[in-house]
Amino acid sequence: MNLSERLNEDMKQAMKSQDKFKLSTIRMVRATIKNLEIDLKRPLDDNEVLDILSREIKQRKDALQEFEKAGRDDLAANVKAEAEIIAKYLPEQLSEEEIKVIVQQTIQETGATSKAEIGKVMSALMPKVKGRADGKLVNQAVQQLLQ
Repeated sequence: MNLSERLNEDMKQAMKSQDKFKLSTIRMVRATIKNLEIDLKRPLDDNEVLDILSREIKQRKDALQEFEKAGRDDLAANVKAEAEIIAKYLPEQLSEEEIKVIVQQTIQETGATSKAEIGKVMSALMPKVKGRADGKLVNQAVQQLLQ
């Protein structure tokens, strides 16, 4: 079962169980997917759906930070719950140690030796960790290891 089918099935389950919050969250994600499918005039594959899910999580995390800064705990709780629902569709996230190992391997593969070559390392690295690690964490690991 691909990600789009899984989202559809979970949406149906949320309808049956009358879980309005989960239903609205899944509908938001499905609307984003459907809009892109309409723009591209073709169905999306799992990697493209994964990109959308990652983008949605990132938006929620950014919004969460802003709401917490503003002291809006009510809105922060909603955004955090949405992010948790969406995160269930992403592959298991890599730990910091696993990220460092992959970064070290990629640095050796690319032959990078200085911070000036971060772009080269990141372009080779991101496809390896796509959907399994936050880009900020990966970038920080690259910067630490290229010092």
